[in-house]
Amino acid sequence: MPGPRVRFAPSPTGFFHVGSARTALFNWLLARQSDGGVFILRIEDTDADRNREEWVDGILSAMAWLGLDLDEGPFRQSDNAALHDVAAQQLADAGLLYYCDCTGDEVARRKGDDKTPGYDGFCRDRGLTRGPATGLRFRTPHEGVTVVHDVIRGDVEFANSTIDDFIVAKSSGVVLYALANVADDRHDRISHVIRGEEHLSNAPKQMMLWDALNQVTGDVVTMPVYAHLPLLVNEQRKKLSKRKDPVATESYRDQGYLPDAFVNYLALLGWSPRGDEEIVPRSTLIEQFRLEDVSHSPAFFDVKKMTHVNGEYIRGLSAQQFVEACAPWVRPWSTSWRPTDREVPWSEAQFDEGLFALVAPLIQERVTTLGEVAAMVEFFFLDAPRMDEAAFAKVVGNDPLGRSMLGGAVERFAETQWDAASLHEATTQLGEALGLTLRKAQAPIRCAVTGSLVGPPLFESLHLLGRERTLERLRGALARSST
Repeated sequence: MPGPRVRFAPSPTGFFHVGSARTALFNWLLARQSDGGVFILRIEDTDADRNREEWVDGILSAMAWLGLDLDEGPFRQSDNAALHDVAAQQLADAGLLYYCDCTGDEVARRKGDDKTPGYDGFCRDRGLTRGPATGLRFRTPHEGVTVVHDVIRGDVEFANSTIDDFIVAKSSGVVLYALANVADDRHDRISHVIRGEEHLSNAPKQMMLWDALNQVTGDVVTMPVYAHLPLLVNEQRKKLSKRKDPVATESYRDQGYLPDAFVNYLALLGWSPRGDEEIVPRSTLIEQFRLEDVSHSPAFFDVKKMTHVNGEYIRGLSAQQFVEACAPWVRPWSTSWRPTDREVPWSEAQFDEGLFALVAPLIQERVTTLGEVAAMVEFFFLDAPRMDEAAFAKVVGNDPLGRSMLGGAVERFAETQWDAASLHEATTQLGEALGLTLRKAQAPIRCAVTGSLVGPPLFESLHLLGRERTLERLRGALARSST
């Protein structure tokens, strides 16, 4: 028995929205549940005024990053223009479409104060023929209802009287989304249409067109199963805004989210695996995903939760996997892809790959995104640390005990055995002599050596940095504090 044939059909009009990524994923999961499943990518590029080729590249790049491999495509909807034209002509020849020369202003003027949306049917029986100012409208039946059988929402009824005679082709002859989409889905024998709930209102129009094409072409194609995914909302439970909310998938890649973690979190937006565990491998998502289990309630896109999930995935990497995963953020000159929103603060000559491999285990437990790594390790590779001036003032410049700690550390560290345990012991003893806890005793040392009050474990870091570089930075901080 053939498996499902599904398609993801984005428009290249902006960054790859996380909602689009979720839609692509749910289609992909359904296709991967069967050996015969087919996942198709169709770029809906017929809106020439809004499409840009870089957005197409962004869709392809983001989907490759997420590991949503294709069985067919990518196809361009614009390449199917001849198919769309034939479909429109067949419907027109059968009297199911009619020509209309009404402008938007004319329609608005006739409606007056009538706020009922849609076209008033003025040209429905005028018998116009094709001309430079005539578009084609579908002759929508006025009676009865159209029922969308939705896997997620159940049966959704639309009174046909509320659906206007919608445009299917411009006066230029260009076939619009409603008919182009149906013609393509029929041609590709799509079995399931899985998309965002904002498209639910399009469904009755597309079902009418599908039935009409079955009638006029003699090619009776089974209507696809519809599933309209829940809306993604922000913390205020409002629809995610492209302007106000962080919705670009590319941005999360730049920040250092792992693709498996991102996919795992996207799967939780309206659906959940069985049991109590939410962090599950991709194989489990494929095995357990069911369209009928998807909720119709809005799903909160919680960046904090996604970041937590990503941190769990990072900690699940082996040491070598973590080192390799960090490459675009710490040695971008060696990788085929690098983040677009940042540069490393060191040069290729300054970077020590062997030293980073030793440092990496110290920070793997402390970061939640790979984009955080560079800031935590930069003091190893820069000639001098980039100083957090407020932190320096707090624990050294304005703190006599902090300066005393630095002076004592210069003397003790010059002669103590150079390993983490010995450095820890020496610092503890220096602090106790000044009445300081270890946390307060190590703060001025950390700031002097790393430039910050946060970072990887101090004494292991000092050990890897080396005695001479550590002492040089301690002396430099003392000199700075006396000026």
